[in-house]
Amino acid sequence: MALLPGREAVVRVAVATLWSRPEAVRPVDAPALARRTDIPGWISGLTAEQRVGDCVLSQLLLGERVLVEEVRPDGWARLIAVEQPAARLDPRGYPGWLPVDQLVEPPDAGAPAPALVVSATATTLHATPAGPVVLPGVILGTRLAGAGPVDAGWRPVRVAGHHRPLWVADAEVTPAPHGPPRPAEVLAVASRLRDVVYLWGGVSAYGIDCSGLVHLAWRRFGVRLPRDAGDQAAATRPVRLGDERPGDLYFFARPGRPVHHIGIVTTRPGGDRRMLHACYTQRRVLEEVLPAERAATLVGVHRVPR
Repeated sequence: MALLPGREAVVRVAVATLWSRPEAVRPVDAPALARRTDIPGWISGLTAEQRVGDCVLSQLLLGERVLVEEVRPDGWARLIAVEQPAARLDPRGYPGWLPVDQLVEPPDAGAPAPALVVSATATTLHATPAGPVVLPGVILGTRLAGAGPVDAGWRPVRVAGHHRPLWVADAEVTPAPHGPPRPAEVLAVASRLRDVVYLWGGVSAYGIDCSGLVHLAWRRFGVRLPRDAGDQAAATRPVRLGDERPGDLYFFARPGRPVHHIGIVTTRPGGDRRMLHACYTQRRVLEEVLPAERAATLVGVHRVPR
């Protein structure tokens, strides 16, 4: 059945890129627009300047829910990414455009299935245990539904758009958590993304921006933080500067301007202020002492509620 406005759909590719408008895509973006996306290949083909254009808004993970608002004859859908809060843009979630081919109707509810989450930085889904790859590049934080017992180190999972279960290495998934994570756990996950290239709007292990790093690290543990830094500030609890601890969040803004940057605190008591962040100027994820120019725009430290 065709996708219909006003109905939900789910992402059927490993990572789908949310665009500002269909007309914003460039020839170099073809690998990100395909029915089987190649996000590593796409990002590696972009120049440093092409990675920071405003055509990319965010990215969605396999199985992520969206609300379809419009379907165009040219194969594009305008939608709301309902799992990425964006209060300043739309109270329902993050708005943008996706190719229709990257979406599918939600699966039937069926019987409850074990909830799993990808714990590896990236994994692949196979047609059979250790068999042909069906979906490469399924990334950290992706939710999957278990479909049976482990078989020789491989676990069957249900995936939207596939009639038969696919198989994932059991060591690369874990039961979805039910309680809030410890800050050290979140920081450890975010640290695994060190040296990932900076991509404006990126939310993957292949390219990521500052608020995407925060969103993805907490998403791994089932915490749905907003997508953008300003909304993340509104959704977290201020802490007195000087009382920060590892896993808190530093926010940055210029005088009279909204928050424009975020980093995860790595400061230890009595030490220099340090953070892990996706750095626009150095175009990668790194951990560093706050440079003077960054410290000058530090406007607060917040803590994610537990």
